[in-house]
Formats: sequence, C-alpha cells, structure tokens
Amino acid sequence: MTTGSTLRSDGGSIFRGSAGIAVAMGVMNIATYGFQMVAARVLGPSEYGAIASLMALLMVLAVLQLGLQATAARRIAEQPWHVAQIERQVLRVTHRASLALGALMIVLSPAVKEILKLDSILPALLLAVAAVPLSVAGGQGGILQGERRWLPLGLLYLGVGIPRIAIGTVCILVSPTETSAMLGVMLGLWVPVIIGWGALRAHRGPGATSDEHLARPIAREACIASFTLLGFYLLSNLDVVVARNVLDPHDAGLYAGGLILTKAVLFLPQFVVVVAFPSMATAGQRRLALVRSLSLVAALGVACVLGAWLLSDVAMIFVGGTEYAEVESRLWLFAALGTVLAMIQLLVYSVLARRGTRSTYLVWGGVALLLIATVQATTVGTLLVGVLVVDAVLLVVLTAVSFWRLREPVPDDEAGMPVTPGTR
Repeated sequence: MTTGSTLRSDGGSIFRGSAGIAVAMGVMNIATYGFQMVAARVLGPSEYGAIASLMALLMVLAVLQLGLQATAARRIAEQPWHVAQIERQVLRVTHRASLALGALMIVLSPAVKEILKLDSILPALLLAVAAVPLSVAGGQGGILQGERRWLPLGLLYLGVGIPRIAIGTVCILVSPTETSAMLGVMLGLWVPVIIGWGALRAHRGPGATSDEHLARPIAREACIASFTLLGFYLLSNLDVVVARNVLDPHDAGLYAGGLILTKAVLFLPQFVVVVAFPSMATAGQRRLALVRSLSLVAALGVACVLGAWLLSDVAMIFVGGTEYAEVESRLWLFAALGTVLAMIQLLVYSVLARRGTRSTYLVWGGVALLLIATVQATTVGTLLVGVLVVDAVLLVVLTAVSFWRLREPVPDDEAGMPVTPGTR
C-alpha cells in the first residue's frame, strides 16, 4: 500500500492525475450543459422550466454526495494505513444515507410536485430514485480521490456527464416531456455507480483500525461538510424554484433558459478552485492565493459578460434558440450572475480551506435574504435583478470578512474540518 508521504512527494504523478481529472470534469460539465441545451430546445420554455427546477433541486440534494466524498477523501488521504476500514465504513454510511435520502424524497414527492408546479408526480418520484445513485457515487468517488486513483475517478466523472446527455437525449426525443427527461437523468446516474463498484470491488486485507473511523464519526463529519455546502447550493439554485412560483410558466421557462448561461459561467472556472485550494489551505500562502484566484475568476467572468453583451445572438444559440429571444437583451446580466456566484463559490472553499465556520452563516443569511427579496417579483427582469443584487451584496461582505480573517496567518491546527474540493 502506498504511504501518505509517498503520495505527497510524488508531485509529478499528482500533477498528471490532476490534469486528467480537470479534463474529465470539463467533459462532465460540457455534457451536463449539453443536456440542458437539448432539453431547452426540444421541450420549449414551459416544459423546460419544470426540468430546470428539478435539476436545481437535484443539485441541492447533491450536497450529501459532496459531503460523503469530502469525508472519505480527507480521512484516507490523512491516514492511508486505515484505508480498508475507512472504505468499509464509508460505503456502509453511504448506502444507508443514500437510501434514507431516496425514501425521504419519495415521502416529499407530493410536496415537490406542488412546489415545482409539475404536471404529475412521476418526475418527483424519479428525482427521489435519482438521489440514491447520486449519493452512492459520492462515497465511491471520495475513496478513489483519497487514494489518488485518478484514472478510475476520472472515469467516474465521465460517467456522470456522458450518459446524461446520451440517455437523456434519447428519452427526450422519444417523448418530449419533463417525465421522460427526468427518466433519462435517473438512468444515467447509475453508470458512475457501476464504474465505482468496478473500481472498488477488489478485496482488501483488514489493515489497521481505529474508533475514529467508525460509522458514527464518519456520518457526523459528512453531515457537517454537507451543511457547509448546502448553503451555497441553495443560494445558487433557489431562484429557479422561486421563478416557478412567482412567474407564469412561459416567463419561468425564459428565466430558466437564461440560467443555462449563468451555470456555464459558474462552472467555467471550477479548475481555479482545484488548483488554488492547496495554497488556500497553507497558512503562509492563503492571502496571496485568494487574491490571485479571485482575480482570475473575475477576469474570466468579465470576458463572459462582455461576450454575452457584444455577441448576444451567438450566446442565444447556447441558451436555447429563438424561443428564448425575449431574454437576449438580459443575457449579460445572467453572465454577471454566474460570475458573482463563481466568486462566492471560491470564497466558500477558502473558508473550508482555512477550516473556518462562521462565514458559513453569512451564506445562509444570503439564502434567507434571497427568498425575502424575490418572492414579490413579477417579471423576469425584476427577479433577475433582485437575485443579482442579493448575491453581489453577499460577495462584498464575504470578501471583506475573508480578507479580515486572513490579515494574519491562521495556525494549521486551528479547530475545523478541512474539505477536499474538486466536485460540483
């Protein structure tokens, strides 16, 4: 078994592996984005508004996946001699948690139908089933990430994206409905689980054991990590749910179409988080790393905003075509929203890197303010401006607090839980 010191010293291997993971994540994001483009074009604004809200809710449910992955990766990377025990317990916790989440969403499916204004309960039930493989893949991915098994982890990421656009497109073309689209998403999510199972099926020896790596402390840590990330994912996805409730179906679909560009701009600089995170976790480098990474994300965002403004007709191709022409004049605002969210995401990971906790509550405060500021919106424009203003205020406050906290190096042994980035 490879020791932790060997893994850390093998910089070339890690670099090559990280490059491969970056490519795999890029393909995953492009494929996910491609599925949204296909759905927007084939379904039209009204039907696509429903599937967009379902996908937003699925992203919120993915915080369990991210929490499980972060927990598994951190523990294995720090104590690789306990890998056999950690793998067994993580998979045990993962399977139980994923089934519990699926069961909970089945119970809540009538409420999901009403809140998202779905035509039937079937898409909500398919969402509940989809939450199970989504969460299982998180635990599997965390084990692979902690062991630096970059090839199977990259294949797992590819398994998230490519089957979604392949299976999802077939389902939509066969039956252009929200139910069919959600069926394609659910079926596609089982592919990475199969890949993860294949990568982890080899038998391990018993290895060293510790009470620290029993199911209960692992579950507790996963809950803390999930709660930390839940705030951001609610912040970045609640507006499409609000749109389904305060706007008519056509306008809600237009807003959801504009958000395709927002999500593209949000996901574009994720590689910055992956590259900057180690420096943000090092006391002497945190401030400079945050300055440089924020600057890079902002520069990419400005380029996207200018592109959406000057080449709005080209941007419309990616949003969904002529059916969404009513939002063309506002595409630059949707790109600006994606830029603000990308910078907030980087700041959230900066908080996790320095093992902070208090700044997390600022994000949750932003979620509450977002709901208060948008429930009275009556048009696409007023909703978009309201969301953008709330997120911009949160960005300013988080930036100020982060640099205030980083005015002096923070000791590495300060209380807190480090979280491994690299997942969306």
